[in-house]
Amino acid sequence: MRDTLTAPPARTQVPIRHLTGPQALDRALIEHLLARAAAFEQGVAMEAVPLSGRLLATVFYEPSTRTRFSFEAAMHRLGGQVLSAENATGASSAAKGESLEDAIRVIGSYADGIVLRHPEVGAAERAARVAPVPVINAGDGPGSHPTQALLDLYTIEKELGRLDHLRIGLAGDLRHGRTVRSLALLLARFPGNELVLISPPALRLGADVTAALNEAQQGMRETADLGGAIADLDVLYQTRIQAERFESSEEYERHRGVYVVNADLMRRLPERAILMHPLPRLDEIDPRVDADPRAAYFRQARNGLWVRMAVLDWAMGR
Repeated sequence: MRDTLTAPPARTQVPIRHLTGPQALDRALIEHLLARAAAFEQGVAMEAVPLSGRLLATVFYEPSTRTRFSFEAAMHRLGGQVLSAENATGASSAAKGESLEDAIRVIGSYADGIVLRHPEVGAAERAARVAPVPVINAGDGPGSHPTQALLDLYTIEKELGRLDHLRIGLAGDLRHGRTVRSLALLLARFPGNELVLISPPALRLGADVTAALNEAQQGMRETADLGGAIADLDVLYQTRIQAERFESSEEYERHRGVYVVNADLMRRLPERAILMHPLPRLDEIDPRVDADPRAAYFRQARNGLWVRMAVLDWAMGR
C-alpha cells in the first residue's frame, strides 16, 4: 500500500542576487547594468513597470541623501513601493540592542529586497548570509559602495565615451573612502587604465585594495602632489576628508583642506578631462568651479537614478 503522505517533489531554488561589494561585479555584469541604465535613461526600457507589486526596504544606519533618495525614486519609477528606515540606529530596535542579523531576517519577511547602509565593514555580507531576499550594499563604513562605483563608471562612459585606456586621479581621503576603494576595483576590470592615487601619506589607499589591484595587474602610482598630478588626467575624482572616520578631531583637522580644487587648479586640468565627486562636498571644491563644463559631479549624482533602477531590476525583477 502506498504512503499517501509522501513529500512533494523538491522545487528548484533560484539563487538570490545580492550586491554586497565590488567582488560581485565582473565585467559582463557591469556592462549589462550600464546598458540597462542607459535604456532606462533613454526611456526605451519602460514599456512596462517591471517591479509592480514589489516592495523595497531601505534600511540606513548612517545618514544619506543621494543614495537613499535615488534608490527610493528608482523603486517608485519601476512601479514598486518603499518601506524606509532612514535612522535605523536610533529609530529601530537596534536602539534596544537587536542584532543586524535578526533585523534583516524580520525585514526580509516583509519586503522583496533590502538596501542597507551600515557603519561596520562587512555588514552587507553578514546581512546577505541570513536574508531571504536580495541585499544591496549602500555603503558599509569605510568598506565599499558598489552602486556608487557603478554610477561613477556610467558617468565616465557617458562623458568620455569609454572605460578603458584612461588615466584617473583619485584624490583626498583614500584610506576611508569607500567610493574610491570600490571605483578603483571596478576600473581594474577594463584594460589600459592607470590610477593616480593622490593623498597625504596617512590617508593612502588601504593595502587590501592595492594588493587586489596588483593582483589584477592594474597600473597605478601614488603621489601627494595634486597640482603636479592633474596635467595629464582624463578624470579627477575628488573626495572629501571624512571627519566621521577619524579617531580624533585633531587628526581630522591636520588633514582638512589639504586639497582644494579651485579655478587656478582647474586651469591645469586638460580641456578633455572631467571633474567628479561622490558628494557631499565641504570645502574641497570651490563652488565657483560648478560653472566649468568639466565639473560633472551634479550630472554624476543624477546618473545614480538610472544605475540604481538597473540594479533593482536585476536583483528584484521576476
